[in-house]
Order: sequence, then C-alpha cells, then structure tokens
Amino acid sequence: MRWRQGRRSANVEDRRGRKAGVGRAAPIGGGVLLVILAIAFLTGKDPRQLLDLVDQTQVSVDPGNGAEPSAGAPTDEVGDFVSVVLASTEDTWRDLFAQSGQTYREPTLVLFSDAVSSACGFNSAAVGPFYCPADQKLYLDLSFFSDLARRFGAPGDFAQAYVIAHEVGHHVQNLLGISEQVHRTRSRMSREDANALSVRLELQADCLAGVWGYYANQQRRMLEPGDVDEGLRAAAAIGDDRMQRSAGGTVHPESWTHGSSEQRVRWLRRGLENGRIDACNTFGTDRL
Repeated sequence: MRWRQGRRSANVEDRRGRKAGVGRAAPIGGGVLLVILAIAFLTGKDPRQLLDLVDQTQVSVDPGNGAEPSAGAPTDEVGDFVSVVLASTEDTWRDLFAQSGQTYREPTLVLFSDAVSSACGFNSAAVGPFYCPADQKLYLDLSFFSDLARRFGAPGDFAQAYVIAHEVGHHVQNLLGISEQVHRTRSRMSREDANALSVRLELQADCLAGVWGYYANQQRRMLEPGDVDEGLRAAAAIGDDRMQRSAGGTVHPESWTHGSSEQRVRWLRRGLENGRIDACNTFGTDRL
C-alpha cells in the first residue's frame, strides 16, 4: 500500500503496555466464540455449556479506575500505519455520509496489549479486534497482525488494513442504526437463528470494508498490485468454516457467527468492485 504520505488520524489512543484491572463482566466477542467452538470440537463438549461457563467466570475492568490514557498518536511504524488507515476511513465515510445529508462521527481506535477495558467490559487479546458500540471505539492488539500472517497465512499491509476497515464497518452500522436493530431482533430468536443474523451483520461489515478500499484506491491511490489479493486472502483465512477445520473439527454452519471463507471473500469483493453502500445489503438477499 502507498500509505506513508497519507494523513494521520488524531483519533488514536495508544494504551499498549498498560495493565487492565478487574470489575464487572463483559459480553463475549466474536473471536471468543470461535475459540469456544474450537474447544468444543476438540473435546466433544456442548458449546452451550462452555458459553455458560465463560459467562459465569468472565471478569472485566471498572472504567472508572483512573487508568484511561489521553488520546495520542503512536510513534512506531505499525502504529503510524494504523493511524493512516484510520484517517483514510474517516475521509471516505465522512464524504459518503455527507452525500446523503448525514454527519459521520469519527470513532476512536484504541491500541492495547494483552487485555483492555471498554464500555463493553473487559476483553483479552484472544477476542481479536472488536468494536464497542457503547463508546464508539475500535480495539486492536497489534499482535493480531502477526497471527494473521503466521497462523492464518494472510500477510500484507492491505490484509491489516482490511481488519481495521471491517471494524470501522461495524461503526458505520452502529451510526446507521443497523446494529441496534439486529441486536433487538437477535434477542427474540433461537441461538441458531441469532447466529445466522450475526453472519449477515459481519458480512455487511466486510462489504463496507470493501467500499472503503474502493475509495482508497480510486481517490487516494493507496492500493498497489497484489493488495486486493492480500485482503481477499485475509477474508478467506478467517472464515468460520476454515476456523472450524483448522481446530480439527467438522464444519457446523448453524454455529457460524461471521460467515464462511467463500462468503467473506464474496462480500469484501463486492464492496471493492463497486464502492456502493446499497450494494452491501446482506439482509435483503437469500444468497450470502
């Protein structure tokens, strides 16, 4: 990616190296669900029992413990890269929201190490990158980029940018009221149907990440040959079906929360190819 000349975002909190405290319980993130599913497949246990156990034992920080840092730009290269990518998403979504007469509220991206507190509670790095709608912040342990390259076989700067853009996609969904509507609907569903709705939410975030990639290339010429392939490879690497196979288990579509490799690639590509938000309506199609 051609990123070094890009604008740096001011909406970065660098909490790396800080210790997290404990307090109230936190909701379970999508990354934790995948880990629980993997353990279930390896041990033969019922995933619902493991979920109940996590609910009973999970801990989190008290946001009022005084450890909140001031926002500031990171000084290392990878932190600088994250700041540029975030700024690019800000520019893209500000313009797209303005086209429909809306105002885009920029999210904050929090860099952390090992564990972090948020308005959604406490999460370890095992959860993976996540977005908290309660405080409108993205949370990222940069070690995930190493995992993406080594564990999932998806290296490259655009693969990393896709991860950030996907979480920004969740922020866009939150601003548009999509996330809240999905949350209300899921609460009235069976677990299997709720998982299926979560898949549609995640695939839409993939498509919205592609919309950002479209404009990053068309307007700011950030993409280089091979970048799109890096992003698509990353999307495929973290599909639910591939995650389940890599854990040594069989594939159970009813337990998916993010979508298959094929689905994630399809929707990211869709956004990359046309750059239209209305093309990302995963809730209005029978074919994901």
